[in-house]
Amino acid sequence: MKRNTQKKMIWFSSILSLVITLILIFGIYVSGYYRADKNAISTFDHLESISITQIDDGVITYTPKSAETGFIFYPGGKVEYTAYEPLMLACAEQGIFCVLLEMPYNLAVLDMNAADGIREQFPEIESWYLGGHSLGGSMAASYLAKNTDAFQGLVLLGSYSTADISDSNITVLSIYGSEDNVLNKENYQKNKKNLPKNFLEFVIDGGCHAYFGMYGPQNGDGTPA
Repeated sequence: MKRNTQKKMIWFSSILSLVITLILIFGIYVSGYYRADKNAISTFDHLESISITQIDDGVITYTPKSAETGFIFYPGGKVEYTAYEPLMLACAEQGIFCVLLEMPYNLAVLDMNAADGIREQFPEIESWYLGGHSLGGSMAASYLAKNTDAFQGLVLLGSYSTADISDSNITVLSIYGSEDNVLNKENYQKNKKNLPKNFLEFVIDGGCHAYFGMYGPQNGDGTPA
């Protein structure tokens, strides 16, 4: 009996040590995220007619006058979500109502369903698009694959869809920079088959991975022209 008890204690201690180690590794991993460059962001002016509202913890809306189209955005992996504020403002200035979402530990993979309930809060918006940068784009695509009737389109920025939406009527725009060394080009090409055949691809000549947001240079990225 004592031997069995000792074995159980050793087994329990080993499992506990493993769990603690994994928690520590995860904590170290998520603590090293890219922070929004507030100084750079502060230099961007926007139309006074655009209203910026924090409607909930981790949900910011950018509202132009008389908007009929909405865009929900998933930030890139390990990037502070406010780094995409200039992008959201640029879209809002084109008359698009934008919703920027914060992700748990800055990882969209931990809350793929973050868009749930957003559309219902803004019934005045007639058509909705979903998109994201890098990991955020992939998670947005996976969410949209299960909600194709709720959205008109998908926007992928330095990203690709691992979910198959090739048979849907979704309009897809895929954009990446010619100097993007973070995007796995092999996976990007391989996963093109998951998109509708008429999807639109645009390559920004001289663009890199990090320049969709304002968070400084990203490790492993190319040099922008």
